[in-house]
Amino acid sequence: MNPTAFRAGLLNILGNTFLFIIKLWASILSGSMALASEAFNSLTDMVSSVAVLICVRISDREADEGHPFGHSRAEPVAGLLVAILAGILGFEIMKASIDRLFNGTTVTVGTFTLLVPVITIVMKAVMAWHFRKAGKEANSPAITASYVDSLCDIMVALAALAGILGVWFGYPFLDPVASLPISLWVIYTGYRIGMENIDYLIGKAPGPALLEEIKSAARGVTGVKTINTVRAHHVGPFIHVEIHIEVDKNLSTFDSHAIGKEVEHSVEGIRAIEKSFIHIDPV
Repeated sequence: MNPTAFRAGLLNILGNTFLFIIKLWASILSGSMALASEAFNSLTDMVSSVAVLICVRISDREADEGHPFGHSRAEPVAGLLVAILAGILGFEIMKASIDRLFNGTTVTVGTFTLLVPVITIVMKAVMAWHFRKAGKEANSPAITASYVDSLCDIMVALAALAGILGVWFGYPFLDPVASLPISLWVIYTGYRIGMENIDYLIGKAPGPALLEEIKSAARGVTGVKTINTVRAHHVGPFIHVEIHIEVDKNLSTFDSHAIGKEVEHSVEGIRAIEKSFIHIDPV
């Protein structure tokens, strides 16, 4: 398994477990709806982080007879799971916040209650920085989804802190009010992560910049006269490419094949490209 991806997955599990424990404890002591929402958010993060680690491990397996192009689609599955859980969590937080806003409750704010969202903000900032770096290094959409999720958690913690400070200064209705933007942000985040990973699963084409880079790599090979067709699509986080190149019709089969292999190596030298399929047209 990619050591970078493994470390990121382990950090995600341990960090979210710790945050869930202290948030749950603080919400029980204080009765804060904002902190209870935060605790459920961390519980969801725990589940999704375990799923991410499992799917990253599966995606790292070698190709086999049943999966000739590997298991890389397992990672977008993990990202999609994160998105679904985020959407469910967002609606649950919204429902509970509206109920608390109309029915009211008693919230007791102490030093520990105030410290919990601050600890969350600091930890999630460190985790987001690490996941962003690890996601790029490992080319992992699941870890990148965790980076986005960590940024969202910072916003959630800021909203929770605002609600708790509102109670501290004598405005208890701000506690459930603070949970409402938390719920909307979590739902939006789930939608964005979900759409991105659905694109990976259904084989969306890469952007024009990468397509142009692929064409340039193919044109740069000696013996390639021009390019007829370039088609590319995602297979999980990686990309497969089909390229039709034109070569001199008077070349031997051996020489034409050698040009095709060189184009294949050149295109697969692009980091995002896992496999290229070269079709040779004689002209």
